[in-house]
Amino acid sequence: MAGGLRGGIDLGGTKIQAVVVDAGNRVLGEARHPTPTAGGPRDVAGELVRAMEEAASAAGVPTAELEAVGVGAPGATDARAGTVTSAGNLPGWSGTFPLAQALAEPLGTRIVLGNDVQVATDAEAELGAAREFSSLLGVFWGTGVGGGVVLDGRPWVGRGAAGEIGHVVVKVGGARCPCGRRGCMEAYAGRRAMEDRARRRVEKGERTVLFDLMEHKGRTRLTSGIWARALERDDKLATELIDEALAALGAGVASACNVLDVECVVIGGGLGVRLGEPYAQRIAEAMRPHLFFEEMPVVRTAQLGDLGGAVGAALLARDARELAPA
Repeated sequence: MAGGLRGGIDLGGTKIQAVVVDAGNRVLGEARHPTPTAGGPRDVAGELVRAMEEAASAAGVPTAELEAVGVGAPGATDARAGTVTSAGNLPGWSGTFPLAQALAEPLGTRIVLGNDVQVATDAEAELGAAREFSSLLGVFWGTGVGGGVVLDGRPWVGRGAAGEIGHVVVKVGGARCPCGRRGCMEAYAGRRAMEDRARRRVEKGERTVLFDLMEHKGRTRLTSGIWARALERDDKLATELIDEALAALGAGVASACNVLDVECVVIGGGLGVRLGEPYAQRIAEAMRPHLFFEEMPVVRTAQLGDLGGAVGAALLARDARELAPA
C-alpha cells in the first residue's frame, strides 16, 4: 500500500466528491463529478469509480495501492454486508444494492461504507467545527436534509439509519415529502422539494429569476449557488421558500435537540455551506422558540466545507477495518 494513503467518496444527490488523503488527513488529490440523474445504482457506481480514479491520479497513486476507500452514501447503509438501501435522492435506487462489491473490483482495494451525513458529522467532530465538544448534531442542508449524531465522543448510528432528521415531522398532514410521507422537514427545506414547489408556483403564474439563472448557468437543477444568487437579487419567490425552509429547520432541529440535548449543532450541506454563517444563525433563532431548555446549543457552520463528507469517508476507511465486507 502507498504509505497509508486512503480514499474517501461523498455520494450526494447532486455531486460526487472524491479525495485521497495521507495518514495526517491532508488532501493530496480530489475530483468532483455530477451525480447521474438517470439510470440506476450501477450507473451511480460507475461514476463513483471514475471520480475515485481521477482523484487518485491527481494524487499520483493507482487506486489499487490505496489502503482502503470509504464511501459516505445516503439511505440505509449496512457496512458488514456492503449494501445501500432506499437512497431516495438517487436515480432508481429504491431497493438494496451491493455497492461495496460493485466498487471493490474496478478500484482494486477494500471498500467501507457509511452514511454520508454521519461520516461528514464525524469529520466535523474530529477535524472541524465541533472539535471541543463530545456531543454533536450534524444537520446537512442540501438536496435533502440529513443528520448525524455524536454522543459521548462516539457516532450514534442506531440500527444503521439513525440521524434521519429530514424526516422529523414539522407539520402533521403537511406538504408531501420526496420520501412519500407528509409534513417532513425535508418537504419544506430539502433543495429537491423546494425546486418542485418553485416549479409549481411558476406554473401558476408567479415570477422568479431562479430558472433563468439555472438556464444561464447551463444547469438542469436549482443548485445551491443558484439559490444564493437569487437571494442576492432579492427574488421574492426564492426568499419566501428559503424563509419557509428556515422555519422548518428551526422546528425540526430544536425537536431533535430536545431529545438529545447536544452541546453543538453544525450546519453543513450544499445550501448550509453556501449560505454560510448568517443563515446558520437564522436557523439558531428559528430554533429558539421550540427549545424546551433555556440553554441553546452552540450553532456553527461546517468548517470542512464541500470536502467534509469525502474526508469523513476517508476517516471511515481508517477506523472501520473490522466492518469491511469479506
